[in-house]
Amino acid sequence: MADRSRPLYRVAVTRTPGENFSDGITTSGLGKPERETALRQHAAYIEALRSAGLEVVVLPPDPGFPDGSFVEDTAVVLPEIAVITNPGAPSRTGETASIRPVLAQFRRLEAIEPPGTLEGGDVLRTEKRLFVGLSGRTNAEGIRQLERIVRPFGYATSAIPIGAFLHLKSGVAYIGDGRLIAAPELSGQFKGYEIVTIAQEETYAANCLRIDHRRLAVAKGFPRITEALLRLGYEIDELEMTEFQKMDGGLTCLSLLF
Repeated sequence: MADRSRPLYRVAVTRTPGENFSDGITTSGLGKPERETALRQHAAYIEALRSAGLEVVVLPPDPGFPDGSFVEDTAVVLPEIAVITNPGAPSRTGETASIRPVLAQFRRLEAIEPPGTLEGGDVLRTEKRLFVGLSGRTNAEGIRQLERIVRPFGYATSAIPIGAFLHLKSGVAYIGDGRLIAAPELSGQFKGYEIVTIAQEETYAANCLRIDHRRLAVAKGFPRITEALLRLGYEIDELEMTEFQKMDGGLTCLSLLF
C-alpha cells in the first residue's frame, strides 16, 4: 500500500501547443482542432495539476514539432531514472532533444537507441511492473532495451499486443491499489489486477490521469466511468479534452509526472 501521507508526484512537465498544433498526426476523423480552445483546455489541465500540489514546468511550443505538446511520448520517468525514448513516428524523432536537458535536472538519463523505437504512451507502470504496448510506435527492440535499462532497479517488464489502439494507454490506466481502468479489448491482459471495465462508447475516457493517490483527472463528457470512479471513492477532476482528442491525444499524453 502506498504511503498516502506523501504526494504521489511532485513535478509535472508540460508543453504549450504550438501554432501548428493542427498539423500533427491524427487518425481520429474528428475534424481540425481549434488552437485557442486547445490553449484554454491546456491551461485548465495545468491548473488541475497545480491544485494537486505539483510544481508544473511549462515548456514553450517547439515550432518544428506539431505533436510536441504530447510530451509523455518523449520519456519514461521512474523514481530512479529517466529513459529518453526514440519515437516510432518519424516526424516526432527530434522531440526528445529539448526534453533531455529538462529531465537531466531531476534524473540520471538513459536512452532508447535505433533500431529500437519506444513512445511513453505505450508504457504503463503499476508500482514495480512496466507493461509496454507492442504498437505501431513501439517495437520489440525498444521494449528489450527498456527492460535492460530498468531491470537493475527491480522492475519487471511485460510486452502487451494492443491491437487497434494507438498506444497502450489509449485503452488502459493504472489508478492505484492494484486497480486498472481498461477497455474491453485489453481487460484480459492484466491478470491479478482489479479491472474497472469501461463501456465501449466511453473508451476514450480510459486514458485518465492519476495525479494523486485518490485523485484522477478524467475527460469530461463520459458520465458512466466518472460515476463508477466516484462510487469507488476517487476525487475527480473532469477536464475538457475535445481538441486533443481530435489529435489522438489524451490526458496522460500532456505531461510527464514524477
